[in-house]
Amino acid sequence: MKPDELHFLVVEDDDFQRETLADMLLSMGAKSVRQAGDGKQALEILQAQSAPAVDIVLSDLEMPEMDGMEYFRHMGSHYADISLIIMSALDSALIASVEEMARAYGIRLLGAIEKPVTRSRLQTLIAQHEAVWPKQERVAPSGPASFTLEDILDGLRKNQFEPFYQPKVNIASGQIKGVEALARWIHPEHGVIGPYAFIAVLERNGKLDDLTFTILKKAASACRQLHESGHKLSMAVNISLTSLTDTALANRITQVMHEAAVDPRYFILEVTETAAMTDVAHALENLARLRMRGFGLSIDDYGTGYSSMQQISRIAFSELKIDQTFVRSFSDNESLRIIVQSSIDLAHKLRIKCTAEGVETERDWSALKAMRCDLAQGYFIAKPMNLESLLEFCGSFGIS
Repeated sequence: MKPDELHFLVVEDDDFQRETLADMLLSMGAKSVRQAGDGKQALEILQAQSAPAVDIVLSDLEMPEMDGMEYFRHMGSHYADISLIIMSALDSALIASVEEMARAYGIRLLGAIEKPVTRSRLQTLIAQHEAVWPKQERVAPSGPASFTLEDILDGLRKNQFEPFYQPKVNIASGQIKGVEALARWIHPEHGVIGPYAFIAVLERNGKLDDLTFTILKKAASACRQLHESGHKLSMAVNISLTSLTDTALANRITQVMHEAAVDPRYFILEVTETAAMTDVAHALENLARLRMRGFGLSIDDYGTGYSSMQQISRIAFSELKIDQTFVRSFSDNESLRIIVQSSIDLAHKLRIKCTAEGVETERDWSALKAMRCDLAQGYFIAKPMNLESLLEFCGSFGIS
């Protein structure tokens, strides 16, 4: 989005810096620029119902009365739809920590700017306003804060759960190579419900396999349709470690592929680390059997789960997926850059593919390309979509 389509709020205790930044935004064409000397004044402005809605807040960290961190907490609770740009002259490692805190509060964080603020950097972050958290992917605000187990199981019985597909693209060639099937609940009252509303509830109650096989069967059917349409793409589906305690799991998954007439070589099972591996022998037996039958195995959300290094040393993975928490804004964070590069190097030394999740900007894409990452997935390429939209996307896709 361009500045002339947006309303801004500058939160800065230094009068000269605040006025300078406001003038810069106005010279860029901003519709309006309001100003506040600290977090408390900023909240009062946001609470004023008669004022035009604020699209982007630019906020300092060190301020009297209410500092930036306390203000961000309030933003996350009451104004999560407003984008945030952090401004500070503090140490980069500390700023990176505050960025993570802001994301944890649910804020639409565009990034951080080191003072003094430059026009070019500001323009880059403003342009990301719609890319950071696309409106289409948000859970409908009318939905309840939580669903009961019975609510979710009733939705499964009524066939309300569908896979949405997010493309995975080869960074070197720009060609789409596969898709990941992501569970969505198409709720009759609340619209599209994301996984955070139901995955944990099912897992806690030992019912996650009900959802897993629903998505697996529909994804296998979609894979066949893609191939019949001339798109020989791989299909990835998430499997929790807790599901691997059932020694019949590999046979059940193989049977799904057989019934859908899909070659297992086109299927990747992404092993999520939402729980510790409690039955190592059974899990390893399942994974070894699946690998022997041609399935790909991916270690999902690498670096965030239980004993990632131990898992990758004892399971024959074919892919390593770097978690989006490391990829988002890593191009501006030295620590994250090192983690991402090290993960890519590790994957290549193990002779397996490396996929970066959460790629949201062209800058991230270019940085990953320079690091020789194999595949990318994220909003810069496409948001998750239904099968009909995916087939159209595959027919028109192009990126370099």
